[in-house]
Amino acid sequence: MKKRVTTASRILTAILVLSPVAGGPALAQTGEPGPSLALELNAIEPGDGGCRFTFVIANQLGAALDKAAFEIVLFDKAGMVDRLVTLDFKALPQGKTKVRQFDLPGVDCAGVGRVLVNDATQCEGAGVDATACLRALEPATKTAIEFGV
Repeated sequence: MKKRVTTASRILTAILVLSPVAGGPALAQTGEPGPSLALELNAIEPGDGGCRFTFVIANQLGAALDKAAFEIVLFDKAGMVDRLVTLDFKALPQGKTKVRQFDLPGVDCAGVGRVLVNDATQCEGAGVDATACLRALEPATKTAIEFGV
């Protein structure tokens, strides 16, 4: 039995393929990106008695942050937790990119296998939801070390 494809069924198929509900191309064309907090592990290098971590952070949340701090977990090359530290990124103006460096004493840079953002311990600013920093976090790395949430 031969099926007859009508013009109406072709139009309906095209609408479904292109509709945001179906997840087609129209979904990618929604306009502006949502709020984000881009956090890049840019470099790690040996320092005085430890390891220096360099991060680049860009606040695109739509509001300034008066305080932003993250609990970071360092894993060794075997995947074992080495330590948990809180890194204070201080105030982050809206639309601004900043570089922050943290010296972690007793950390062997060559032994770091993975860096995990475990939590946002501070996320404060006028009109900013306390969960926004972790929810909108976009981790990236320029190093050979795995970095993420």
